Amino acid sequence: MSLLIRHARILTLATGDRPRRGPTLRELGLIEKGDVLVRDGVVAEVAPAIEAPPDTQIIEAGGRVLMPGFVDCHTHACFAGDRLAEWEMKESGMSHTKIIQNGGGIQATVRAVRDTTRKQLAAQLRTRLDAMLREGTTTVEVKSGYGLRVDDELNLLHAIQRAATDWPGTVKPTALLGHAAEGDPEEFARTVVRDVLPAVAKDFPGITVDAYCEKMGWSVEACVKLFEKARKHHPIRVHADQFSSLGMVTEALRLGARSIDHLEASTDDDLKAIADSHTYGVILPCAGFQINGRYARARKLIDAGGLLALATDFNPGTAPCSSMPFAIALAVRACRLTPAEAIAAATVNAASLLGLNDRGTIAPGQRADLLLLRHKDERSLAYEFGGNPVDLVVCGGKVVTHIEAAR
Repeated sequence: MSLLIRHARILTLATGDRPRRGPTLRELGLIEKGDVLVRDGVVAEVAPAIEAPPDTQIIEAGGRVLMPGFVDCHTHACFAGDRLAEWEMKESGMSHTKIIQNGGGIQATVRAVRDTTRKQLAAQLRTRLDAMLREGTTTVEVKSGYGLRVDDELNLLHAIQRAATDWPGTVKPTALLGHAAEGDPEEFARTVVRDVLPAVAKDFPGITVDAYCEKMGWSVEACVKLFEKARKHHPIRVHADQFSSLGMVTEALRLGARSIDHLEASTDDDLKAIADSHTYGVILPCAGFQINGRYARARKLIDAGGLLALATDFNPGTAPCSSMPFAIALAVRACRLTPAEAIAAATVNAASLLGLNDRGTIAPGQRADLLLLRHKDERSLAYEFGGNPVDLVVCGGKVVTHIEAAR
């Protein structure tokens, strides 16, 4: 059966090149009033008016905004347990460093993950994916990283794979192999390169490999050794400059990283270097909201012509938020994006970062991952916050969430 969405304010995002840089990031490819026909899971036609083929499901948009589904390109959504106790400690004035020294942080989640079966991890992730879908996220990147040891990292990656099997959207797993350390950090890093990376590569050939470069995470030197070996067969990404500028940006660019994520502490020179490269800067404002009120200076990156993507960083400790609409609202307020730039960074650019050029725009031949907002002006997506702005989700050409009756 075909699907026809009529009389919508369509944000096609199908103008210009992809991915977007600089001024083109705010080009939404607007059709003020039009129709979109979906057939066999893809967009078949976009036009001011389309005659419905026989046996077509028709949805009346009534002037509401129709746009591509959100692509959340940086999450840690596969985890167990919670970090409520340490959050309460933080709110009472304890520093993040002190919390980690007391057994909190990533290691607390590692312990919980190791006490949870693969089936349970997959079931918990599936529940989170369903919640994300209801708020318009149709493609999700999900990292491992809470296992650290060979068997536990593989268990996480297989759990991610299992949760994704019958989910309507798309899950892109990432092997976050450089996340934390047990015992001596240098020896642990050598063990990951020697043992964990080959085991992951065997079960998940070509998977993206990631690392967290920070004083409380992996050193620049350890990340470089991991990436020098991984990049022979895997794309690489890196968390850098969340709290400290340690020099990882320069090394990541030299190594050809797909993205550098966080950037809250990046220098002007580092932001300019990213802007001059083919590497994406990924901003994660939900983490700044949760931790310390510090946000990436994305305006500098955009104005310098850089590639930008926006994601939630959904994780149990530093960004317990799975809502892309809230990430958009924060990015506009705290990172100085325009609403249009935030929308493009959360759709077409995020999809391109993940290598998924079949989505992120509304054009013939594109995968039909679509959102019908309750708003008639796309700026409301950033203006309002704290609620769900999505009335309808179409994923792979099928209506998977429809709350029209609630309007």
